Amino acid sequence: MTYIPQHQLENLRRYLESGKVLVLYGARRVGKTTLIQRFLETLPPGSEKVLFVNGDDIVVRQFLESQSIQKLRDFVGDHTLLVVDEAQYVQQIGLNLKLLIDNLPALKIIATGSSSLNLAKDIGEPLTGRKYTLRLFPLAQMEISQIEKVHESEANLEARLIYGSYPEVVTTPDNFKRQAYLRELVSAYLYKDILELEGIRYAQKLVQILQLLAHQIGREVSFNELATQLGMSKNTVERYIDLLEKVFVIYRRNGFSRNLRKEISKNPRYYFYDNGIRNAVIGNFTPLNLRNDVGELWENYLITERMKKNEYEQRFRNSFFWRTYDRKEIDLVEEHGGKLFGYEIKWQLRKTRAPRDWKNAYPGATFLVIHRENYREFII
Repeated sequence: MTYIPQHQLENLRRYLESGKVLVLYGARRVGKTTLIQRFLETLPPGSEKVLFVNGDDIVVRQFLESQSIQKLRDFVGDHTLLVVDEAQYVQQIGLNLKLLIDNLPALKIIATGSSSLNLAKDIGEPLTGRKYTLRLFPLAQMEISQIEKVHESEANLEARLIYGSYPEVVTTPDNFKRQAYLRELVSAYLYKDILELEGIRYAQKLVQILQLLAHQIGREVSFNELATQLGMSKNTVERYIDLLEKVFVIYRRNGFSRNLRKEISKNPRYYFYDNGIRNAVIGNFTPLNLRNDVGELWENYLITERMKKNEYEQRFRNSFFWRTYDRKEIDLVEEHGGKLFGYEIKWQLRKTRAPRDWKNAYPGATFLVIHRENYREFII
């Protein structure tokens, strides 16, 4: 399979250091192991003695769950770099990694996880001040553009909106194989962590929630309405959605509100980390010219690609949407450096002005329409 250079490789090099744990989060099959293998291949010969283990291995777990300094020392031996793949399977992994770096201060550690269900909780408190966190997503267009010419990216835009950007999807030219791969990914992996780690009682309800969210891209989501539609309690709906966020299927954007009473900020919007997964969930890989959800696909694609760009380039920004009760809205608001930047996303190029309420409430804010003529600058 063609390797597409991953932007997080440079950040991995930057943040890996002795006495710290570098945590790499990302959904299954987005290329976490590939990223680490590439990193290891670029190390100068003899510079590190690497121990690469998998948290899925019961023998590995016996050592890494021991909370015994001697057992942990014996396990690591004279290695200088420990890599724990799929660390979410190791009970109290954070406490044991803390013991390692406290007692072996020269050791470098990388821990990867395809779920932050238990890993974030287990790693968070014990490793306060002792860790860095990176997130890995399906391939970003800024990465794919390294091997694509501009006209090729334009030709492939429809495929990105329909099939998404998982590495194997991008490097597979056959649409039928792309569909089969995405269906397999959804059925075999998408819910695996939730069902294994959380013991969900109603797996089908989880699927139904995701399908409903897939049809509400760009719109506020009411937990009460979802609960009524599904015959579930509001608390259960919120819990299931939270779990879907923690296994990197969806993410939320909250409403921005600072001045106006009529600004909506209560209900969030949800986006998918990948368009291909979104379309596989609803079973729709129809070409764009036959679809009625092109605007939603375009919005999901651009907001997600922008998120990847901000993350990979370490551009720390707060992201929101903005809407008033009388339906004036801006799809994406970014806040950084004490300034507001508003972006309206349009598939069809047409003149759009900033809402008057936005200009009046935030006179120093910018406003820009993102469309097919200028989107590359926005995400690349």
